[in-house]
Amino acid sequence: MGYAWYTKMRLELDKQLTRLHVELIKMGSLCEKAISLSAKLLTKKSDAMMQEVFGVDAEIDAKEKELESFCMMLLLKQQPVAKDFREVSAALKMVSDLERIGDQAADIADLSRHIKGETVHGMLHIDDMAAAAVKMVTESVDAFVKGNLLVARKVIEDDDIVDGLFNCVRGELIKMIQEKKIEAETAVDLLMAAKYLERIGDHAVNLAEWVEYSITGERKNNEHHPNM
Repeated sequence: MGYAWYTKMRLELDKQLTRLHVELIKMGSLCEKAISLSAKLLTKKSDAMMQEVFGVDAEIDAKEKELESFCMMLLLKQQPVAKDFREVSAALKMVSDLERIGDQAADIADLSRHIKGETVHGMLHIDDMAAAAVKMVTESVDAFVKGNLLVARKVIEDDDIVDGLFNCVRGELIKMIQEKKIEAETAVDLLMAAKYLERIGDHAVNLAEWVEYSITGERKNNEHHPNM
């Protein structure tokens, strides 16, 4: 087992890690699509769009199983060490957070059934929350693929933006109830949808922290532990 053998094994592992990156990008793109579509459903009714969200969520679930199996195969067959081991281990954790993001996008789509979109169109920061959450997911996956620690840490900081927008939505809804511009039940559903977007932001923080671990070998204790 000389240099030639090591070179062959290294090339094979690099090939498999590249495939892992590509599949993670695909899964991240599916999550971004699910978030964007579900947010649109809050202001625009569309059965076709709702079914599309549920279909994308099913694709995300399937991708999670596929990538979990792939990561386990890499760990058992290739037996990576040091940074390679951290990279595969981090990816294994990340696919779980990405799957939860898909679930929460589907939850928002389900909530939209009960919301009269025309009553809130243009009056809330829901769209801004969704855009910020999508950006966090995109940048987390990008940071993992490129090994960019600065981008990962920026994602963690950007969670404050999503939290701030949630507070804006909550304040707007309280004002709308007081001015009798919205039914209380609709306001509760919208607040729940905003809460799901906030949780998506928390999962994006988890993604970024796993990126940090894959690069540095250290992971801060995360205060963002979404239960749903």
